[in-house]
Order: sequence, then C-alpha cells, then structure tokens
Amino acid sequence: MDPLTIEGAYAFTPSVHGDDRGSFHEWFRPDLRDLTGHSFGVAQANCSVSGAGALRGVHFADVPPGQAKYITCVRGAILDVVVDIRVGSPTFGQHEAVRLDAGNRRCLYIAEGLGHAFMALSDDTMVIYLCSTPYAPEREHGVHPLDPDLGIVWPEGVEPVLSAKDAAAPSLAEAQKAGLLPDYRECLDFYRRSS
Repeated sequence: MDPLTIEGAYAFTPSVHGDDRGSFHEWFRPDLRDLTGHSFGVAQANCSVSGAGALRGVHFADVPPGQAKYITCVRGAILDVVVDIRVGSPTFGQHEAVRLDAGNRRCLYIAEGLGHAFMALSDDTMVIYLCSTPYAPEREHGVHPLDPDLGIVWPEGVEPVLSAKDAAAPSLAEAQKAGLLPDYRECLDFYRRSS
C-alpha cells in the first residue's frame, strides 16, 4: 500500500499469480487499518459499467460518517481521481490521478472526506468498489469535475459524458461558500475516533 500525495489516499498494486489457466490475486483484505491507519468496514459493494468518456464525480459524503471507498477496475480502464476537498487541509483543492485497469489490477483507497471521480477510458469498463457506509442521498454531494480551479487534466481525445446531476454540481468555490465541504480538522478527529 503506497500513500499518495493527498493524506488519506493510498494505491495498492497486488501480486498477481498466473499460470496457463489464467491468474489469481487478492484485491482486498480487511486489514486496511494496519496498512493505512484507517478503519474500514464494508457496508456496501458497488459495480459500475461505463462507456468510454463516462465521467462520474467528484462525489463525497458528509463527515461524519462520510464514506470511504476501495476501488478497482476489473474490465477496461479508468483514470481515477482523488480530490482533497477538506477545508483547511494543506492540500485543499489538489488532486491526484491514478490509472486503474484490468491489466495493472491496481486498487485505490480513499478516506472519508475526500472527493472521488473517475473517467472510463474504454467502452464496457467495469469498476467495483467497496464503501464504508451505505448510500444516503441526503448526505451525498458533488463538485463539478470540469471545474477549471480543480485543474484536473482528463485524457485528451475522450469526450466527457456527465450525468445531469454531475453537470449541475457546483464548483469547488461554490460548494465551499455553501458550506457543503468537510472540515479537515473534523475529518482528522473522525479518523482518530474510528481507528
């Protein structure tokens, strides 16, 4: 498990064991706490199938309880992006992108309070992810993934396709002004209490 530049985000590249039958690898173990310092109980498992250019996010949930995610791509490829939306964080407004695909089998862990988005890079891309809390629409929010202030460089030659909800999401500045974004210190307190 390798920490990314944004606190609370980690990339994991599993060992893949292959032979003439195919391959095998562990993509998740419940000992994330030992590796990240964050407790992670699985409350929901999601599967997303997308066409090339489908852009989902930037999504996040109110903290507490927030929603941590553990993501991998089992078919096709995505550019997965973590955005630090925690007001007061030393990396507030910054992001980090990681390519997840069926070949590299990488996984990404994203702690509560961080924003998450991904773009499918090929048709029929399948992403599976585990969530620490169930989906609750009343505490779910978004930031527009094409907000120029975020500076996310999405792949060239792939036209972004957004849902109506994501297309109507506020910019980072608008979300901050509206009081939608999590507070960095409150997130740190939450991490300590839950680990």
